[in-house]
Amino acid sequence: MQELAAPSPRRSEWPTAKVVADALADPDWRPLPFAEFIVKVHGRCNLSCDYCYMYEMADQSWRTKPVAMTPLTIDRTAWRIREHLEAHPGIPVVEVILHGGEPLLVGAAALDRAANAFVAAGTDQTAVTLAIQTNGVLLDDDILAVLAAHQIRVGISVDGGREAHDRHRRYANGNGSHDAVMRGIDTLRRTGYAQLFSGLLCTVDLANDPIDVYESLLASAPPVVNFLLPHGTWATPPPGWAGADGGTPYADWLIPIFDRWYHSAPPPTRISLFEEIIALLLGGASRTEALGLAPVQAIVVETDGSLELVDSLKVTFDGAPATGLDVFRHSFDAAMLHPAVVARQRGLAALSPTCLACPVRDICGGGHYPHRYRPGSGFLNPSVYCADLFRLIEHINGRVVADLAARRERLNGTGR
Repeated sequence: MQELAAPSPRRSEWPTAKVVADALADPDWRPLPFAEFIVKVHGRCNLSCDYCYMYEMADQSWRTKPVAMTPLTIDRTAWRIREHLEAHPGIPVVEVILHGGEPLLVGAAALDRAANAFVAAGTDQTAVTLAIQTNGVLLDDDILAVLAAHQIRVGISVDGGREAHDRHRRYANGNGSHDAVMRGIDTLRRTGYAQLFSGLLCTVDLANDPIDVYESLLASAPPVVNFLLPHGTWATPPPGWAGADGGTPYADWLIPIFDRWYHSAPPPTRISLFEEIIALLLGGASRTEALGLAPVQAIVVETDGSLELVDSLKVTFDGAPATGLDVFRHSFDAAMLHPAVVARQRGLAALSPTCLACPVRDICGGGHYPHRYRPGSGFLNPSVYCADLFRLIEHINGRVVADLAARRERLNGTGR
């Protein structure tokens, strides 16, 4: 029998092996296969962002891992993906996200080789699509030619205008990266490549003016903007956090952007965070792991081939993402019954008592899994952003309900 994933190094903290036993005892539950493979093709970065969860937070395992994936590790990962898809033929499409560090540090030739390997991992029943998350600094003609050849969708991390962006996203010598990132975005948006641009990822910084940040992002004409709450836990709270009852600074920052965006006709871009909340309020399902109760079907492959849980867990404690598995000795199926994988597929059964009693539990879903961590109780807690999420959801709900009521009145007034 194949070895199963190892439990957390903090075995007394939730989720424990009992989560798996309870799930398997539920006749209505089955583990879902992975549909998103986050592949760390390069383990280092050309920037030195001070908030980076990869290098600046609790888990420092990057120091002992290879700088980049070898061709052998890439081929073995692709083989394991195909093995997984053949074992679970009901998935029409899966996504491989090339990640880092900074994935473009591998160079054009290695990127092309990796893309070929992962696309070839698809089967007659399941296609493999590719995406990449990059800081954008290395986007040039050679790289873009490879991205275009494989139709690799490109997400770029940028935190607003020059002052906002360069506060944190700097080179190791202290110089800001904004100008280089903007050059990369401009190159990507040229005719022939613009269809690859999947959007911008912006980490919220309370020191920045929200509307200034929003308008700076719009200047790049992104198809989608995703605002990311800085990673934090109950043990290491995010910047500006004032305690569970100390206000809602992050909601207060996001709400002016929502109001500006929501009342634009038409909205100049999509904003993932707001769209997800609106969809959930209207009875839809979540497409993100940070909100809602939809099961998470993602797994990370590190540069050495080790299988890890979502990499943002690095913010919690050293060793938190580890499963004890790797692509050389184990299939992806072996990770499907890891307690943390099961917990993130159990919906309401994996929420804390506080969350279960909350009126917005089905929208919030307990918040992003790493943000729930508290030493001793593990991840069976509300998000450290609980108050912010509640306020933001209630604000958006109020706007949506008012709009629906006004629309109903207009329709009634016309006799329709």
